[in-house]
Amino acid sequence: MRPGSSTALLTDHYELTMLTAALADGTADRQCVFELFARRLPAGRRYGVVGGTARAVEAIGRFRFGDDELRELADRSVVDKATLDWLAGYRFSGDVDGYPEGELYFPGSPVLTVRGTFAEAVLLETLLLSIMNHDTAILSAAARMVSAANGRPIIEMGGRRTHEDAAVASARAAYLAGFASTSNLEAGRSYGIPTAGTCAHAFTLLHDTEHAAFAAQVKALGPGTTLLVDTYDITRGIDTAIEVAGTGLGAIRIDSGDVGVLARQAREQLDRLGARNTKIVVSGDLDEYAIAALRAEPVDAYGVGTSLVTGSGAPTAGMVYKLVEVDRRPVAKRSSHKESRGGRKAALRRHKPTGTALEEVVYVIGSDGLTVGEHDRELQVPLLRDGEVVAPAATLEESRQRVRQGLVSLPWEGLKLSQGDPAIPTVHVG
Repeated sequence: MRPGSSTALLTDHYELTMLTAALADGTADRQCVFELFARRLPAGRRYGVVGGTARAVEAIGRFRFGDDELRELADRSVVDKATLDWLAGYRFSGDVDGYPEGELYFPGSPVLTVRGTFAEAVLLETLLLSIMNHDTAILSAAARMVSAANGRPIIEMGGRRTHEDAAVASARAAYLAGFASTSNLEAGRSYGIPTAGTCAHAFTLLHDTEHAAFAAQVKALGPGTTLLVDTYDITRGIDTAIEVAGTGLGAIRIDSGDVGVLARQAREQLDRLGARNTKIVVSGDLDEYAIAALRAEPVDAYGVGTSLVTGSGAPTAGMVYKLVEVDRRPVAKRSSHKESRGGRKAALRRHKPTGTALEEVVYVIGSDGLTVGEHDRELQVPLLRDGEVVAPAATLEESRQRVRQGLVSLPWEGLKLSQGDPAIPTVHVG
């Protein structure tokens, strides 16, 4: 979805079915509170990282029904004339609070709270879930990869494995998590993310010899470039790379095979050839587990694609958007395994004096029994008031810093990649 275009039809038909019925029976103007949250973390995850908040706020501002959108609804008989007239003047005029982008979240955390009439708030359900579920899934997976990399840079290169617009959003989420750069040029243009790229095997195969391919790349880009050495035989490829570029070659990339063993052999070979400062970049179906397994190997950087843009096995954060209050009266869904807690809620995170997180406290606003300690931190911030943005969105660097601070605050057990309970428990008050 390109910036500037309407987001109004990025929704489900049933939102407009509910709107039509609510307008007809007079309940459309009842004041409501909706909450966006996850009942549980994806299997095997011990924490999640909120992504998409800034994109969601921006998308709400573009949720308007212009002539084209209204004509589409009329032509398909989606709604009646009265609803079309109402939609023609729609703009969200309510309030939104939420976790800032890059904040950790846990089961039950009220990631977004939307307040307004039923009519204007219910229409945002699909849009908000689409953005928040996708970006949060990618950012959460990326954060695990960054933690596993232990300071070594990661390049995002998953654009060829997902929808073209999702690729841009994924690159943004990965950068927020701490990735060093992206291969996606649109992400670079849209968000100012550093871009990077090497060469594919096709470039080597284009030339009559590997030597000719490397010579052409070095001539065009200089010896600081990265040469892909595994098109044919890696050992010969490394010899040829140093022969062409000299011992000042920037890096080699290995994209296939047992990259741990190959990286070790490549390091020994590069050192023998005098290319001690030439870095080794590895790629090829890497995820957080593969990166963690390579921690002891002489790898300088990683390239991650498919596992990143698919959430490394958890392509959605599993968030839901539920009505929790009507005219200041708590309401709650009681369906088995899909229950929700009534009442408008906020959250704070308790910490030890050392800064280590202890628990997530989700509380009904105005409830008794909540005590706020010296080291407790409120988590929600105002995002929209009367439909207007409260403050400029955090910069990418500010959000990156929030991710880093959040991960540092977790108990060390919470950073493990193995199965286990959430890093901290969620406690409900009220």
